[in-house]
Amino acid sequence: AGLWTVFTLGGAGSKATAQLEQCSPLANQSLLLLLVLANLTDAPDTPNPYRQAIVSFKNTQDSTAFSASTPHAFQINFNSLYTALCEQQKSDQATLLLYMLLHQNTNVRTYVLARTDIESLV
Repeated sequence: AGLWTVFTLGGAGSKATAQLEQCSPLANQSLLLLLVLANLTDAPDTPNPYRQAIVSFKNTQDSTAFSASTPHAFQINFNSLYTALCEQQKSDQATLLLYMLLHQNTNVRTYVLARTDIESLV
């Protein structure tokens, strides 16, 4: 539930960035923390678990099993994530999250490219 709050930015809707930070400061700070943690460099012997989770999460509609090599994998509703990202494109943090997801998570990239309403995201 906490991670979902980060992805939806507290459900703040399409408010300006300054209003968003005042309306849902916990969601804003949580998203910033997630972005920082996911972009930390990997240790020589241990990969970054936050990056692994961001790179490997799947859609709740996907019934394929997780690989044993991805212990930090989880599932999330891509439709809700897509809607939240479309509503928050005025936020730099949400745009950076979208960029990271499109470049690093093949499941998200495939889902976004398959959408017929991609102009709402652009």
